[in-house]
Amino acid sequence: MNSNKYLPFLVCGFGAAVLTTVPYIKSFTCCLIVPAAAFGALYLNLRVNNISTPIDIKKAILYGFLTGLTAAFFSSAFEILITYITHTNDFVESLPQTESLMRSLELGSLLDQTMGLLNNMSKDILATGFSLLYAFTITFSNLIIDSIFGIIGGVIGMSVINKRT
Repeated sequence: MNSNKYLPFLVCGFGAAVLTTVPYIKSFTCCLIVPAAAFGALYLNLRVNNISTPIDIKKAILYGFLTGLTAAFFSSAFEILITYITHTNDFVESLPQTESLMRSLELGSLLDQTMGLLNNMSKDILATGFSLLYAFTITFSNLIIDSIFGIIGGVIGMSVINKRT
């Protein structure tokens, strides 16, 4: 079994996850960091395994998907850990603005139920540093978003790398 084929997406996915913890860089996670990490994983795979043949679409999609999953897993873990240590996060800080925006939409009883859940998550985070619902939602959303943008980055990376070789 060749372990070098798993190393590139693990390294690039972990690197992308580390970058998601930096406050101002965090905004570019989905549209720049994860696709660049998928591109980097494809490029590292070529260099580590001495591959000279063009990359096929299946490999590009697979590497993009796996890089996105790795980035999502580690970024969620880092986010949950930092929230646990600090007892606050962006969600807690922006909840009052979210509530005022949602109240302006006049959603009725749906708004009250939604705000009840969001306020409970915020109270749990402020009190203990952990909310199971928050951990689930951040992990689920990261898995979906990062895997999609990882696939996009893998396909773009495939086209760029194949043009150069």
